[in-house]
Amino acid sequence: MVHYPAGTLFCEKNISEVFGSDHVHSVSGKRGDSVTLDSDLTEMKDYDLIEWWFEYALIAEINKRADSFSVYDDVLDGRFRDRLKLDNQTGSLTITNTKTEHDGHYKVQMSGVRERLKNFHLTVFVQISVNEGDSVTLDSDLTELKDDDLIQWRFNTLIAEINKRTDRFTVSDDDLDGRFRDRLKLDNQTGSLTITNVTMKHAGEYYLKINRVRVKFYLTVIVSVMEGDSVNLDSELTELKNNVIQWRFGDHNTVIAQINYWTDRVSVYNDDLDGRFRDRLKLDNQTGSLTITNITTEHAGDYKLEISWRRRSYFRFTVYARLPVPVISSNSSNCSSSSSSSYCSLVCSSVVNVSHVTLSWFKGNSLLSSISASDLSISLSLPLEVEYQDKNTYSCVLNNPISNQTQHLDITQLCHTCAVHCCGPTEAVIRLVLSALVGVATVMLVVYEIRSRRAERDQAHIHTSGS
Repeated sequence: MVHYPAGTLFCEKNISEVFGSDHVHSVSGKRGDSVTLDSDLTEMKDYDLIEWWFEYALIAEINKRADSFSVYDDVLDGRFRDRLKLDNQTGSLTITNTKTEHDGHYKVQMSGVRERLKNFHLTVFVQISVNEGDSVTLDSDLTELKDDDLIQWRFNTLIAEINKRTDRFTVSDDDLDGRFRDRLKLDNQTGSLTITNVTMKHAGEYYLKINRVRVKFYLTVIVSVMEGDSVNLDSELTELKNNVIQWRFGDHNTVIAQINYWTDRVSVYNDDLDGRFRDRLKLDNQTGSLTITNITTEHAGDYKLEISWRRRSYFRFTVYARLPVPVISSNSSNCSSSSSSSYCSLVCSSVVNVSHVTLSWFKGNSLLSSISASDLSISLSLPLEVEYQDKNTYSCVLNNPISNQTQHLDITQLCHTCAVHCCGPTEAVIRLVLSALVGVATVMLVVYEIRSRRAERDQAHIHTSGS
């Protein structure tokens, strides 16, 4: 199970009321990353004083008249301690290792020959990836709830709530076509939410509201597929009414397919990205769902669905090539004899062109040995020695996270030759010579015996004649 802490705060005051300006620069960053708020200055020659404010608190300033350079990172409960870096040439402010409490409204006020004011809204989000079928915890980042806390979790609609004021604890897992039924676990001590047995329908954006603080989570569901299969990405729409649908792929969010309801235009960009999607994309013009056919390892990566720039879903495909059946062979040169039994040396091997595979020997259901490889185009081999008279069941298995191929061992077939011809060429010659010598000796004994008996008869005949 994976745990991810909270990350986004939205102030509910009107920004123009707080800062006296309607123009706000939106800045976003992943929790734990660094974010720079740019003053847009190359140098401070026209300004004697630069002040950085978070909400109503002064957090940093440069005063050229007083030759002062100050960072007030102990204000606001020390939330900025050791995290603020102020550029003394440009006046830009960097916040390192961002957390939930750094999210909100900032302004930089510049005074001198000219007066200037610039406003920012910083959104720190939490990005989560979870394998399909696993569980994931969306962490509230709280250790305990206070008596007046209100915790709400939303995924398009309210799915879970804790109201400490009314002592109410609610999980609405039957909403949204029941996709969360029996899958939501709400921690009544911290307000954290766990989703069990995650499916592709759970991918998307989640919002946690802690009183007036809103936390945003992007949940990406990782799906493992077999090369050559087709995959359907469901928009979950029944019709396109008033919507613009965009499907994006890769680190650069390249649009690969879109439908615009307003212009009545359906577009599939088969030739983009080196043509890797050519003749493979099928876009449903009624629902906006996307099907990728005959998928290959080139199609592995991140996919994003945007519906009218309001709702988003996130998917990641891991594509595995089909596995070959492993081959078991005997190594007759490695046979040995014991007092009462013969042993046969075997090797299970496989040449694979995919990563993350394991080759294993099993005796029945018990694992005997295994070897793994993460590199492409590598030959795997695993030895095994068995008795010729062994009646157990042995098998060699090649597997990756989503499939396996098994070869069962036939001891009689593979080890018969090994048991009979278990000697080397030198020993065979010696045995042949010994056999020949024994034959010659036997013949000589027979000849000797015949001659001896004939001599005895001749001698007896002579003795009788003399008498």
